[in-house]
Amino acid sequence: MKIEEAIKQLSESKKRKFEQTYDLVINLSNIDLKKPENKFSKEIRLPHGRGKDIDVCVISDNKGDLSRADIEGLKGKKTKELLNKYDFFLCEAPLMPLVGRVLGKYLGPKGKMPKLLPPGTDPAKLIEETKKSVRINVRDSPVIHVIAGSEKMAPEQVKENAEKIIDEVKKSLPGKVRIKSIYIKLTMSKPCRLDV
Repeated sequence: MKIEEAIKQLSESKKRKFEQTYDLVINLSNIDLKKPENKFSKEIRLPHGRGKDIDVCVISDNKGDLSRADIEGLKGKKTKELLNKYDFFLCEAPLMPLVGRVLGKYLGPKGKMPKLLPPGTDPAKLIEETKKSVRINVRDSPVIHVIAGSEKMAPEQVKENAEKIIDEVKKSLPGKVRIKSIYIKLTMSKPCRLDV
């Protein structure tokens, strides 16, 4: 099924009391995840954003959401709450070693390690770019789940986002790894299989 046909079919499915997202499910083949070279993580900037707000945390001693003192004071439950609150993290270079030491073991497995906030950069621009991004991770499973948009977006926007994700995944595949199948679905719908 072509992407536009699948989106049209999904848009006619049962309405829910909340705004659903369009999710892509990409299954990979010929991949041995015991080999570190087959694991990858990539951030993809979507042409039309996610269609919903995401939270970006700025770690900075100047005007950030978290400072050096905040990071040093993190323990247990507070750390988990912080990770669940934010989708992406931006961090000034001088604080990166501290963040790696204190938060690395939590952020790494979730694929949320901070992006570097270059010195003298206006964080507002980088925050806006980050809000339009999604992250793909291939670590423990040969399946990629990623948001391609939301119900409030125009079908053409969801289509362009999905095409961008598929294109970027294809470019990122190591060695002989291939895409086995691709599905698109709404949060609560049955999936539609796309032509690969």
